[in-house]
Amino acid sequence: MSETLKSIAPAKDWAVDSWKRKEALQQARYDDKDALERSLQHLSELPPLVTSWEILKLRTQLGEAQAGKRFLLQGGDCAEIFDECRPEIIANRLKVLLQMSLVLVHGMEMPVVRIGRFAGQYAKPRSDDFETRDGVELPSYRGDLVNSPEFTPESRRPDPERMIRAYARSAMTMNFVRALVDGGFADLHHPEYWDLGWVEHSPLARQFHRIADSIGHSVRFMETVTGQMPGSVRRVDFFTSHEALHLHYEQALTRKVPRQWGWFNLSTHFPWIGMRTAGMDGAHLEMFRGIRNPVGVKVGPGMSPEWLKSLIRALNPDDEPGRLVLIHRMGANGIGDKLPGLIKAAKSTGSPLLWICDPMHGNTEKTSTGVKTRRFSNIQAELEQAFDIHAASGSRLGGVHLELTGENVTECIGGARELNENDLSRAYKTTVDPRLNYEQALELSMLIVGKHQSLQG
Repeated sequence: MSETLKSIAPAKDWAVDSWKRKEALQQARYDDKDALERSLQHLSELPPLVTSWEILKLRTQLGEAQAGKRFLLQGGDCAEIFDECRPEIIANRLKVLLQMSLVLVHGMEMPVVRIGRFAGQYAKPRSDDFETRDGVELPSYRGDLVNSPEFTPESRRPDPERMIRAYARSAMTMNFVRALVDGGFADLHHPEYWDLGWVEHSPLARQFHRIADSIGHSVRFMETVTGQMPGSVRRVDFFTSHEALHLHYEQALTRKVPRQWGWFNLSTHFPWIGMRTAGMDGAHLEMFRGIRNPVGVKVGPGMSPEWLKSLIRALNPDDEPGRLVLIHRMGANGIGDKLPGLIKAAKSTGSPLLWICDPMHGNTEKTSTGVKTRRFSNIQAELEQAFDIHAASGSRLGGVHLELTGENVTECIGGARELNENDLSRAYKTTVDPRLNYEQALELSMLIVGKHQSLQG
């Protein structure tokens, strides 16, 4: 245990179930309490999905990102679904993130913290508890951890057994990702492993190969000069994250571990709290103020400076490095008005923070036919403004949070292939929010590099 963490006191008046004394928003309503207790008991006896030492390693890397020595790339599906726990989908998602991180490492000349938005992203917040179609009212779909999207009473009934299925698929995803990473899938000697066949003729793919070739030449040169083969070019650290929404599930996987003090949420390395559940008197804040994981908080246009300062004090009262990540999502049209004041408020606390930009959620819109989409131009505009606003405020944008997929989807308008509204029907697969496809994600990573380099002068 490091000297820094030895001096940190456990959260005052906190217990693993103290969240139950607070208002818990966005929770499933189970009609069979006995079945719920059986599922939770089963979950609490299963092995953890991640380890405490992985969590503490991530905290160290996030502390380095706070100090400007790393950049954070967090990305993955809006909402995972059980039927897509398949090797090709998981591998393609990993390929996209590896390719993006390679572009960032090459262009920004600093290490990248890689966090996948998967292996647990099975619960989703909803605007309403119920959905009505043709006069029929049923519970809203809250993600595969809770119920099914089909509009039938049986499918929409919250089923506690689905928590066990979500755990199993999270474990399978984690196991496959670990096997790929540890087995050389991320080896810089072989970036051809990361190719996605459906974009092999893309101009962006050719640009990526030029970057990969440049890094490969540098690696081989260093090996020739030193006579050694650096292990870091054969594997990478990869961490997981999800919105920690369903508190029964999170509590069942929050544990004490040998030779460490305090409690760890072992369902993921990096849980985050959404804007809808970030109330100061809410159950989510109570749950996550007591764990030792790094924690993210979504910061939207509705958050006031005083609210943000209170959240920072509650979640990081001892000013621990690597503990707190603020994920702002304002929208391209609102970020200029809202973000500067929040940066000023956060700086006034003196707490070490990592700011990252989610340019996706504030830019969601519907087409004339009612299809939910996002415009690549708005995503790009919010991200570029974020870099400029932080620089002007004496702050630093230290990462990005993206919804993306390695599949050949057409869900966001614009980008390299100039997708339009007519293209959306061609491959619109998301069950909740639109995601960047591979080309759009890779293009965004190159834009990030260009913006970073321009600010460096």
